[in-house]
Amino acid sequence: MKQILLVFVGGGFGSVLRFLIGKYFNNPQTDIPYGTFAANILGSLLIGIILGLAAKNNTLSQNQTLLLATGFCGGFTTFSTFAYENHEFLKAGDFTSFAFYTIASFVVGFLAVFLGIFLVK
Repeated sequence: MKQILLVFVGGGFGSVLRFLIGKYFNNPQTDIPYGTFAANILGSLLIGIILGLAAKNNTLSQNQTLLLATGFCGGFTTFSTFAYENHEFLKAGDFTSFAFYTIASFVVGFLAVFLGIFLVK
């Protein structure tokens, strides 16, 4: 039960922070989802750091990892919003934004995870 509560609390904080970042950085005039992109990339960097620390000499406990990686990062990052925003690009016929956003999200996201792990080594 304690582990479920840790994931719940971490996910709540992550979701609220993602909402605030999206509210302030997504651009409704251009429909460019800067906030979602930023949350996903920052979350990728954070999970790299968190899991890197967890793997490095057991720096983080299992409960801390559940709170931060599974809970916070899971609530903070959002694949469903990313997929919806790409659907909107395709529906509008904006194939350039679709391609750029998709490729940039995957490439920069992976690089952020690797950077996070590298930073804690």
